[in-house]
Amino acid sequence: MARNKRSPDSIKATSVIGMMSRSKYSKGTLAIALVAVFAAVVFAATYSFVIPIPATSGYFNLGETTIYIAALMFGPLVGGLSGGIGSMISDAILAPQFAPGTLAIKGVEGALVGYISARLKPDIPSFTIRASIAIIIGGLEMVAGYFIYEQLALGYPMAAALAEVPFNLVQVLVGLIVAIPVVHGVLRVFPQLKS
Repeated sequence: MARNKRSPDSIKATSVIGMMSRSKYSKGTLAIALVAVFAAVVFAATYSFVIPIPATSGYFNLGETTIYIAALMFGPLVGGLSGGIGSMISDAILAPQFAPGTLAIKGVEGALVGYISARLKPDIPSFTIRASIAIIIGGLEMVAGYFIYEQLALGYPMAAALAEVPFNLVQVLVGLIVAIPVVHGVLRVFPQLKS
């Protein structure tokens, strides 16, 4: 009796994400899990490396990098919720006056990056260019959002709010420089995440 053997090339490894995407309920479950994991990662990245900005009592951090990674890999829902929640938790500890604004500002930033990157995919085949455009637009929203929030909600003078703008621009630049190669690397190792 001959056995039906499949070659190693025909055997496909099934990822957890691939398995979960087959169930009608699992996409929501997967999204909740990804938001929770990335919110924790965003919090850790934001909280672990801090340079205080005396003019506004804010701080420079590396959280943008992880917001961009989440948004570019898993889209606007995961990028927006994990960016807003993770950053807000860090602010609740380090600079509570910023926490409400951060939830909205970083949430919109992550959602914009994820949405714009996905929307540009049919027109711009290069992931690097697409991601760079998305990050620049999302990052500019973050810079403008804090500039406005500091003046309107916190009552800071314009000079103080302006003092934070260069720090926020550097956060965006660092996020762009780090996030794009990280996402490239992850997608090279786990190509099933591309879908």
